[in-house]
Amino acid sequence: MFLAAINTTPSRGTITSMRILLPLLFLLATAVPAIADLTADVRCREIAFSLAAEARDLEAFRSFIDADARFIASDVRRGVDEVAAGWAPFFAADGPAIRWRPSIVEVLDDGHLALSRGPYRVVAKDAEGESVEYWGTFNSVWRLNDDDIWRVVFDAGSPSESPPDEAMQALLDAESDCE
Repeated sequence: MFLAAINTTPSRGTITSMRILLPLLFLLATAVPAIADLTADVRCREIAFSLAAEARDLEAFRSFIDADARFIASDVRRGVDEVAAGWAPFFAADGPAIRWRPSIVEVLDDGHLALSRGPYRVVAKDAEGESVEYWGTFNSVWRLNDDDIWRVVFDAGSPSESPPDEAMQALLDAESDCE
């Protein structure tokens, strides 16, 4: 008797609510993986950017730099040519070596701007020809361009007085898992 009193037919309000909620739930379910994919894309672009510098491949390095880029150090380098000129010592056969890896990557919800941050290491020769390591932290801002390629628009680094902790050093020494 009690079961007979329960109305099992959904009301118009319930159907309308379901028509609104189901697409919203679908959007939420697909948005999280999309941002996760973008985060992985930026992470791998950052690693590939470093690999270009590690290989002393100036043309590959230039391909990661946005035409409107601003790289900030003791001065500001604007555009691909100025940035490449400022980084020229790293591409000389006997120049210092640099390596960096992102420990943090954040992508804005609109999927067009991202920040990557992490440790860097420069290995250079001192006046006596001995290897010397310099450590620091970099910050790169990436923009997804109209051609669907992420490029650096802002970059800055800050030196550190001491090496990073073991986890950050391990990050620098780890092999890339990017394709």
